[in-house]
Amino acid sequence: MIRRLWVQLALAFALVTMLSVASVAWLANTRASADFRTFLAQSQVQQFDLIPRLAAYYTAHHDWENVETVFADIRGMGPRGMGPGGPGMMRGPLDLALADAAGRVVYPSASGNAPASYLSRDDMRQALPIVVDGAPVGYLVVRVQRDTALSTAAQRFLDQLNQTLIQAGFIAGALGLILGIIIARGLTAPLDRLAHAAHHLAAGDLTQRAPVAGPVEVAGAAEAFNTMAASLEEAEQTRRRLLADIAHELRTPLTVIQGNLRALLDDVFPLEKDEIATIYDETLLLSRLVADLRELTLAEAGQLRLNRAAVDMAAIIAQSVALFNAQAIEKGITLHTDCEPHLPPVLADADRVAQALNNLLSNALRYTPEGKTVRIVAARAHRAPCAAPDADMVCIRVIDTGPGIAPADLPHVFERFWRADRGRARAQGGTGLGLAIARQLVLAHGGAIGVESEPGKGACFWFTLPVADTPVTSQPLDASYSW
Repeated sequence: MIRRLWVQLALAFALVTMLSVASVAWLANTRASADFRTFLAQSQVQQFDLIPRLAAYYTAHHDWENVETVFADIRGMGPRGMGPGGPGMMRGPLDLALADAAGRVVYPSASGNAPASYLSRDDMRQALPIVVDGAPVGYLVVRVQRDTALSTAAQRFLDQLNQTLIQAGFIAGALGLILGIIIARGLTAPLDRLAHAAHHLAAGDLTQRAPVAGPVEVAGAAEAFNTMAASLEEAEQTRRRLLADIAHELRTPLTVIQGNLRALLDDVFPLEKDEIATIYDETLLLSRLVADLRELTLAEAGQLRLNRAAVDMAAIIAQSVALFNAQAIEKGITLHTDCEPHLPPVLADADRVAQALNNLLSNALRYTPEGKTVRIVAARAHRAPCAAPDADMVCIRVIDTGPGIAPADLPHVFERFWRADRGRARAQGGTGLGLAIARQLVLAHGGAIGVESEPGKGACFWFTLPVADTPVTSQPLDASYSW
């Protein structure tokens, strides 16, 4: 069984071409043979001046009554038509019929038309008109039986015509086969290259790409494949970076714990509560890292449960400020809030929104120098820089006065474990997952999140949440998250 697509397409083209040519040749041969016989018969009739005689008879009598005398007066003619001895290229009787101007048969043909019958449309198209004073007064129909023999010259002409049709059929079939092969190869070659790229991709070569060529549908499939391959390559690179980052983040606290325990066992450090507290702090960091990873994984997989209700965003901001006020005072940083009057409630999970805001606020405090200010601004989105023209949203901005973020680093701010300065990140705390978690939490609510910053001018982290249509029904229960 032939399984190659291009072979099947080529054979299909050839088969369709051959069937089409054979059908056309058969119809052409049948039509040409019938029309040629009719032409010979009409020419043979005109040799006897039958049309002028019939016109003269109608002029003299003004009707077709007793018109059979005209046919009887012509040598070799009668009700059965022209006899075999008549001149011409036909060998056999002709079937003649005469009809008046309305198409009603007035002289019966040999096929047995009744006097009251009418000519068919096909007979009217082939009939010879009889014109008197510029108007048709009758129609002469010459029918030819298929078994009527032709002269040698006429038969030779038909045979040559049939041979020409057969030769044309073979030529068209050969051209159809050649063109079918060319077109089939043009269609299947991009598919072969796509399959080749897919095999390499399945073997682990994620850099493999398929050439975008061929018809629109095939090129679209190649583009979709390339997009999929790029996504797989990016996912694989992300997976490897994630594993490396997790190993890096776990290595430091584990090394500290292992070193301190070894020192305690070797009596290098005295067995005191301060040393045990150091080890305990590192275990807390490990717990926070594991919890954040689980939280981020659930959010990215869309499996994070959200208890949405109408939430007072101003109350959540006030609660977060109260939570971080002691830390801000310790660092000499001023926390300032600016909430729009009559701020509408948002449709959100109060605890999750508080978690996202706490992560942004913790990040702002971490990078804001002593003596500076951190502002939390909340307003209707159409009044904020993060306006969403197609939706009714509330925009919350956390604005710090820290060193800012370089333009090259802005696209990576919300990536997992990403830090602009990896060397000082451990000293300043954090698991490197806070911003990534905040992003997923906001996206899960149907909002948007972003950052605007210039080096030396601080950073503005903002996110939007949809406005609720009902009054406030929920407040955060627990704001103590691992930020």
